[in-house]
Amino acid sequence: MSNASLPAEPAPPRGPASAGVPTTVGVVVGLVLLVLGSLGFGGLLDGVLENDDLATVDHPVLDWMVAHRTAWMTTALTGVTNVFGPTLLPILVAVGCGLWWWRTRRWREPVLLVGAMLLAVGVSSLVKALVARPRPDETAMTVPGVESSFSFPSGHTIGAATLVLVLGYLVWSRRGGAWVLVGWSVGSVLLVALVGGSRLYLGYHFTTDVLAGASLALAVLGVVVLADVGLPALRARRSAGRHDPGRIVGPP
Repeated sequence: MSNASLPAEPAPPRGPASAGVPTTVGVVVGLVLLVLGSLGFGGLLDGVLENDDLATVDHPVLDWMVAHRTAWMTTALTGVTNVFGPTLLPILVAVGCGLWWWRTRRWREPVLLVGAMLLAVGVSSLVKALVARPRPDETAMTVPGVESSFSFPSGHTIGAATLVLVLGYLVWSRRGGAWVLVGWSVGSVLLVALVGGSRLYLGYHFTTDVLAGASLALAVLGVVVLADVGLPALRARRSAGRHDPGRIVGPP
Protein backbone atom coordinates (compact mmCIF):
# COMPACT_ATOMS: atom_id res chain seq x y z
CA MET A 1 0.00 0.00 0.00
CA SER A 2 1.40 3.38 -0.93
CA ASN A 3 1.90 6.12 1.58
CA ALA A 4 -0.56 8.28 -0.35
CA SER A 5 -3.42 5.90 0.50
CA LEU A 6 -2.73 6.02 4.22
CA PRO A 7 -4.91 8.35 6.30
CA ALA A 8 -3.16 11.47 7.50
CA GLU A 9 -2.01 11.42 11.09
CA PRO A 10 -3.75 13.92 13.32
CA ALA A 11 -1.77 17.01 14.19
CA PRO A 12 -0.16 16.99 17.63
CA PRO A 13 -2.28 18.69 20.23
CA ARG A 14 -1.64 22.34 20.91
CA GLY A 15 -2.49 24.25 24.01
CA PRO A 16 -3.23 22.85 27.48
CA ALA A 17 -4.39 19.52 26.02
CA SER A 18 -0.78 18.77 25.08
CA ALA A 19 0.12 19.07 28.76
CA GLY A 20 -2.58 16.60 29.72
CA VAL A 21 -4.97 19.25 31.05
CA PRO A 22 -8.67 18.60 30.27
CA THR A 23 -10.66 21.55 29.01
CA THR A 24 -12.89 21.66 32.07
CA VAL A 25 -9.91 21.71 34.41
CA GLY A 26 -8.30 24.48 32.36
CA VAL A 27 -11.44 26.62 32.57
CA VAL A 28 -11.67 26.07 36.33
CA VAL A 29 -8.00 26.99 36.77
CA GLY A 30 -8.47 30.15 34.71
CA LEU A 31 -11.47 31.19 36.80
CA VAL A 32 -9.60 30.49 40.05
CA LEU A 33 -6.63 32.60 38.94
CA LEU A 34 -8.93 35.43 37.87
CA VAL A 35 -10.83 35.38 41.18
CA LEU A 36 -7.71 35.09 43.35
CA GLY A 37 -5.97 37.93 41.55
CA SER A 38 -9.06 40.13 41.74
CA LEU A 39 -9.62 39.41 45.43
CA GLY A 40 -5.98 40.08 46.24
CA PHE A 41 -6.09 43.37 44.37
CA GLY A 42 -9.38 44.33 46.01
CA GLY A 43 -7.99 43.73 49.48
CA LEU A 44 -4.91 45.83 48.75
CA LEU A 45 -7.00 48.62 47.25
CA ASP A 46 -9.21 48.68 50.33
CA GLY A 47 -6.15 48.94 52.55
CA VAL A 48 -4.75 51.82 50.50
CA LEU A 49 -8.05 53.73 50.51
CA GLU A 50 -8.60 53.16 54.23
CA ASN A 51 -4.91 53.45 55.15
CA ASP A 52 -4.99 50.19 57.11
CA ASP A 53 -4.04 46.51 56.75
CA LEU A 54 -0.92 46.08 54.59
CA ALA A 55 -0.84 49.78 53.77
CA THR A 56 0.47 50.40 57.29
CA VAL A 57 3.83 48.85 56.33
CA ASP A 58 4.31 51.02 53.24
CA HIS A 59 6.30 53.80 54.88
CA PRO A 60 8.30 51.61 57.31
CA VAL A 61 9.46 49.38 54.43
CA LEU A 62 10.32 52.39 52.28
CA ASP A 63 12.29 53.99 55.11
CA TRP A 64 14.21 50.74 55.68
CA MET A 65 15.07 50.50 51.99
CA VAL A 66 16.35 54.07 51.88
CA ALA A 67 18.47 53.52 54.98
CA HIS A 68 20.18 50.41 53.55
CA ARG A 69 21.09 51.54 50.05
CA THR A 70 24.53 50.89 48.59
CA ALA A 71 26.07 52.29 45.42
CA TRP A 72 26.47 48.94 43.63
CA MET A 73 22.97 47.78 44.54
CA THR A 74 21.48 51.04 43.32
CA THR A 75 23.28 50.68 39.98
CA ALA A 76 22.20 47.05 39.55
CA LEU A 77 18.54 47.62 40.42
CA THR A 78 18.38 50.73 38.26
CA GLY A 79 19.36 48.50 35.35
CA VAL A 80 16.62 46.02 36.28
CA THR A 81 13.94 48.69 36.48
CA ASN A 82 15.04 50.18 33.14
CA VAL A 83 14.75 46.83 31.35
CA PHE A 84 11.18 46.37 32.56
CA GLY A 85 10.15 49.98 32.06
CA PRO A 86 7.60 51.39 29.61
CA THR A 87 10.23 52.10 26.94
CA LEU A 88 12.37 48.98 26.64
CA LEU A 89 9.94 46.23 27.68
CA PRO A 90 7.41 46.79 24.82
CA ILE A 91 10.27 46.64 22.32
CA LEU A 92 11.56 43.37 23.78
CA VAL A 93 8.06 41.85 23.76
CA ALA A 94 7.40 42.93 20.17
CA VAL A 95 10.73 41.59 18.92
CA GLY A 96 10.31 38.35 20.87
CA CYS A 97 6.79 37.75 19.56
CA GLY A 98 7.90 38.51 16.01
CA LEU A 99 10.70 35.95 16.28
CA TRP A 100 8.28 33.47 17.83
CA TRP A 101 5.94 33.75 14.85
CA TRP A 102 8.80 33.62 12.37
CA ARG A 103 10.22 30.41 13.86
CA THR A 104 6.91 28.59 14.41
CA ARG A 105 4.54 30.23 11.90
CA ARG A 106 1.95 30.14 14.66
CA TRP A 107 0.19 33.38 15.53
CA ARG A 108 -1.92 32.21 18.48
CA GLU A 109 0.76 32.25 21.18
CA PRO A 110 2.31 35.62 20.22
CA VAL A 111 -1.15 37.16 20.01
CA LEU A 112 -2.06 35.83 23.46
CA LEU A 113 1.13 37.26 24.93
CA VAL A 114 0.76 40.65 23.25
CA GLY A 115 -2.91 40.78 24.21
CA ALA A 116 -2.04 39.99 27.82
CA MET A 117 0.55 42.78 27.94
CA LEU A 118 -1.88 45.28 26.42
CA LEU A 119 -4.57 44.25 28.90
CA ALA A 120 -2.14 44.64 31.79
CA VAL A 121 -1.09 48.11 30.64
CA GLY A 122 -4.70 49.18 30.10
CA VAL A 123 -5.90 47.97 33.50
CA SER A 124 -2.89 49.46 35.26
CA SER A 125 -3.33 52.86 33.60
CA LEU A 126 -7.06 52.92 34.37
CA VAL A 127 -6.55 52.03 38.04
CA LYS A 128 -3.76 54.59 38.41
CA ALA A 129 -6.05 57.32 37.11
CA LEU A 130 -9.00 56.28 39.28
CA VAL A 131 -7.10 55.80 42.54
CA ALA A 132 -4.70 58.72 41.94
CA ARG A 133 -2.31 57.72 44.70
CA PRO A 134 0.73 60.03 44.91
CA ARG A 135 4.23 58.64 44.61
CA PRO A 136 6.51 58.44 47.64
CA ASP A 137 8.18 61.71 48.58
CA GLU A 138 10.92 62.71 46.14
CA THR A 139 13.47 62.67 48.96
CA ALA A 140 13.10 58.87 48.99
CA MET A 141 13.74 58.48 45.25
CA THR A 142 17.20 57.76 43.94
CA VAL A 143 16.47 60.10 41.02
CA PRO A 144 13.89 62.68 42.15
CA GLY A 145 11.27 63.66 39.62
CA VAL A 146 11.95 60.82 37.17
CA GLU A 147 8.59 59.17 37.98
CA SER A 148 5.63 61.52 37.52
CA SER A 149 2.63 59.18 37.13
CA PHE A 150 0.47 57.93 39.98
CA SER A 151 1.76 55.17 42.21
CA PHE A 152 -0.92 52.48 42.57
CA PRO A 153 -0.39 49.88 41.13
CA SER A 154 3.21 49.44 40.03
CA GLY A 155 3.31 49.39 36.25
CA HIS A 156 6.78 47.81 36.18
CA THR A 157 5.61 44.98 38.41
CA ILE A 158 2.43 44.18 36.51
CA GLY A 159 4.37 44.26 33.23
CA ALA A 160 7.12 41.93 34.44
CA ALA A 161 4.69 39.62 36.23
CA THR A 162 2.36 39.39 33.24
CA LEU A 163 5.26 38.65 30.91
CA VAL A 164 6.76 35.85 32.98
CA LEU A 165 3.42 34.32 34.02
CA VAL A 166 1.85 34.27 30.56
CA LEU A 167 5.05 33.28 28.76
CA GLY A 168 5.65 30.46 31.24
CA TYR A 169 2.07 29.28 30.88
CA LEU A 170 2.28 29.22 27.09
CA VAL A 171 5.52 27.20 27.18
CA TRP A 172 4.26 24.73 29.80
CA SER A 173 0.81 24.28 28.25
CA ARG A 174 2.40 23.36 24.91
CA ARG A 175 5.14 21.10 26.21
CA GLY A 176 3.96 19.91 29.61
CA GLY A 177 6.24 18.31 32.15
CA ALA A 178 6.64 18.72 35.89
CA TRP A 179 10.07 20.33 35.59
CA VAL A 180 8.78 22.99 33.22
CA LEU A 181 6.00 23.78 35.70
CA VAL A 182 8.45 23.97 38.61
CA GLY A 183 10.87 26.13 36.67
CA TRP A 184 8.07 28.43 35.57
CA SER A 185 6.79 28.82 39.14
CA VAL A 186 10.19 29.47 40.69
CA GLY A 187 11.29 31.77 37.88
CA SER A 188 8.09 33.78 38.12
CA VAL A 189 8.45 34.33 41.86
CA LEU A 190 12.11 35.33 41.55
CA LEU A 191 11.59 37.74 38.66
CA VAL A 192 8.55 39.44 40.19
CA ALA A 193 10.40 39.78 43.50
CA LEU A 194 13.42 41.24 41.71
CA VAL A 195 11.47 43.81 39.69
CA GLY A 196 9.08 44.68 42.51
CA GLY A 197 11.97 44.91 44.96
CA SER A 198 13.81 47.27 42.64
CA ARG A 199 10.84 49.63 42.62
CA LEU A 200 10.76 49.66 46.42
CA TYR A 201 14.51 49.99 46.78
CA LEU A 202 14.75 52.90 44.37
CA GLY A 203 11.93 54.71 46.19
CA TYR A 204 9.44 54.89 43.34
CA HIS A 205 6.68 52.74 44.87
CA PHE A 206 5.19 51.44 48.10
CA THR A 207 4.85 47.78 49.04
CA THR A 208 1.11 47.73 48.32
CA ASP A 209 1.75 49.16 44.83
CA VAL A 210 4.02 46.24 44.01
CA LEU A 211 1.69 43.60 45.47
CA ALA A 212 -1.27 45.12 43.62
CA GLY A 213 0.64 44.89 40.34
CA ALA A 214 1.41 41.22 40.96
CA SER A 215 -2.24 40.53 41.87
CA LEU A 216 -3.51 42.12 38.68
CA ALA A 217 -1.00 40.11 36.65
CA LEU A 218 -2.38 36.93 38.22
CA ALA A 219 -5.88 37.98 37.14
CA VAL A 220 -4.61 38.68 33.62
CA LEU A 221 -3.11 35.18 33.53
CA GLY A 222 -6.56 33.84 34.42
CA VAL A 223 -8.05 35.70 31.46
CA VAL A 224 -5.37 34.26 29.16
CA VAL A 225 -6.01 30.71 30.37
CA LEU A 226 -9.75 31.14 29.82
CA ALA A 227 -9.18 32.51 26.32
CA ASP A 228 -6.67 29.80 25.48
CA VAL A 229 -8.78 26.91 26.78
CA GLY A 230 -12.39 28.02 26.59
CA LEU A 231 -12.60 29.75 23.22
CA PRO A 232 -11.17 26.87 21.14
CA ALA A 233 -13.46 24.42 22.95
CA LEU A 234 -16.46 26.64 22.23
CA ARG A 235 -15.54 26.93 18.55
CA ALA A 236 -15.06 23.16 18.30
CA ARG A 237 -18.46 22.55 19.88
CA ARG A 238 -20.16 24.96 17.47
CA SER A 239 -18.37 23.40 14.52
CA ALA A 240 -19.42 19.90 15.60
CA GLY A 241 -23.00 21.10 15.91
CA ARG A 242 -23.00 22.55 12.39
CA HIS A 243 -21.68 19.30 10.90
CA ASP A 244 -23.83 16.91 12.95
CA PRO A 245 -26.25 15.28 10.45
CA GLY A 246 -28.61 14.33 13.27
CA ARG A 247 -28.98 17.87 14.49
CA ILE A 248 -32.43 19.35 13.96
CA VAL A 249 -32.01 22.59 12.05
CA GLY A 250 -35.62 23.62 11.65
CA PRO A 251 -38.96 22.79 13.15
CA PRO A 252 -39.89 19.09 13.10
